[in-house]
Amino acid sequence: MRQSAAVLCHDKSSLQTLRSTLDDLGIGLLSCSSQKKALELVLAGRSSILIVDFDLPGAEEAIRMASLLPPAQKPLLLAVASRVWPGTGQAFQSGANRILYRPLEADQIRDALGGKRPRKAQRRKSARYEMKTLVYLDLEAGPVQAITLDIGEHGLALQASEAIPMSSDVAFHCVLPGTDVTLHGHADVIWASEHGRAGLFFSRLAPAARKQLQHWLHKRKSHKDHARDLLPQEDERVSFAVSG
Repeated sequence: MRQSAAVLCHDKSSLQTLRSTLDDLGIGLLSCSSQKKALELVLAGRSSILIVDFDLPGAEEAIRMASLLPPAQKPLLLAVASRVWPGTGQAFQSGANRILYRPLEADQIRDALGGKRPRKAQRRKSARYEMKTLVYLDLEAGPVQAITLDIGEHGLALQASEAIPMSSDVAFHCVLPGTDVTLHGHADVIWASEHGRAGLFFSRLAPAARKQLQHWLHKRKSHKDHARDLLPQEDERVSFAVSG
């Protein structure tokens, strides 16, 4: 049976990009006129993906309700939002796995649907390598300094002296060890523990910065035994605000 996505979005441009990209991936788009219709499709098992425009009334509730389903029934939960929208952190708190930033692009949709499974069961395809360096985050409450634990092409894990709040599109920078390259970009805090550990998913990296990171990672491919996953260990006490 063809996989399908329940989509609650009335923006024509976003719908067009979603439809064409999902079609390329072999995923059907089931357009929903209301929160009720979207949840009915998910509860009936007709959609393993739920995409909700957070500009619409009831969007947060739709994500929150779907996130309460048992792991085997829980769909991949994606929120559509503008980068300047102040509630992107709220989308994560509601249970969204990822945020798709407007204007939507095919690459970010494909990346979000890479595993087509809820994040808790998903594992990144790219290897992650141990990296100890200072990373600086520009949070709403002010700048925060932390130590990176590992890094990959799509994100990094870090340790701070206090809990990092769930938030999105956070500006960060750090020096890649052994180089004079400072990596600048923006990231979403996709998980965080009360003990100061957190996982960041890169939401924006300039082409030059991504190329520098890929070059740095390529030089460490011979040390694959040190590769680690972006997600925390099962026994670690974390707050999974993105996967429930």
